[in-house]
Amino acid sequence: MEVFEAVVLGLVQGVTEFFPVSSTAHLILFPWFFGWGGELDTLSFDVALHGGTLIALIAYFWKDWMNLLLKDHKTLALVIIGTIPGGIAGLLLEKWVEHALRSPLIIVFTLIGVGVVMLAAEKKGEQNRATDGDITLKDAVVIGFAQAVALIPGVSRSGSTITAGLFRGLTREAATRFSFLLSTPIIAGATVLHVVKMLRHQESFDMTLVGAGFVAAAISGFFAIGFLMNYLRKHPLHNFVYYRFALAAVVLAAWLLHS
Repeated sequence: MEVFEAVVLGLVQGVTEFFPVSSTAHLILFPWFFGWGGELDTLSFDVALHGGTLIALIAYFWKDWMNLLLKDHKTLALVIIGTIPGGIAGLLLEKWVEHALRSPLIIVFTLIGVGVVMLAAEKKGEQNRATDGDITLKDAVVIGFAQAVALIPGVSRSGSTITAGLFRGLTREAATRFSFLLSTPIIAGATVLHVVKMLRHQESFDMTLVGAGFVAAAISGFFAIGFLMNYLRKHPLHNFVYYRFALAAVVLAAWLLHS
């Protein structure tokens, strides 16, 4: 049964890490709804899920990363600069966020609040800048701070960064691509830090569960990236916003029943 749960959580992580609906919220809510725990609520399993989504990013954007590393050093510099706010926020605030902001009620408010901001970005954003060359230093800093805010459960890294990109005048496709490039070093850094913690604490783990979660997150994440990149070329963020509102209503109802 735990292998099934590991696969489900891997699929949830892979999809919601890249869809603007908050993977952290879903990984808190699924065990909360269904009463899952045990080996799935461990640092090693968390590492497996993050590692899977990292592999998905690298596999999908490997040509882009080769171009950044070998040719497009300007965009590479902007990605590095944009990563700094999220990296600092993660190092300083991660433990506090994990203990203070994981309440389902907080997730309700962040799901709704960020959803409203996403709708505003669709309405107000000019969406007239479509290439890497259009991205400026100010864009990278603004989007980087938006990524830092995504440390709060329910916000969504892709949701906050894509929304910030729209407010800055980027097209959905350009904002999404830069968002995913920006998330790669953050996820890589988080994965490395968690691996170090796991080794330091000498935490034992079930290789079957870890492997199942890793593979499920990697495969679902790869296809989720491709779907979202194609979807946002033609469609606005509205359906994801409506999903956020519906999820918030379900969580609020469940919270009221449990309280």
